[in-house]
Amino acid sequence: MSDIAATAVAMQSAQTQHTAQILMVKQQHQMEMNLVNMLTQAVESAPPPAPAGMGTRVDKSA
Repeated sequence: MSDIAATAVAMQSAQTQHTAQILMVKQQHQMEMNLVNMLTQAVESAPPPAPAGMGTRVDKSA
């Protein structure tokens, strides 16, 4: 195999590996964004906090 052919094969292999790495990074980013969206929805749908003074002490006589 000539030097040019060997170089072409090596470049094609490197390009394929680079493309696979980019696809993995994009997929990881999409999964992280899905997690952020899920957490955002959970926070937004949470009930409001109790008014001031409520829930600070346990009433043992109740």
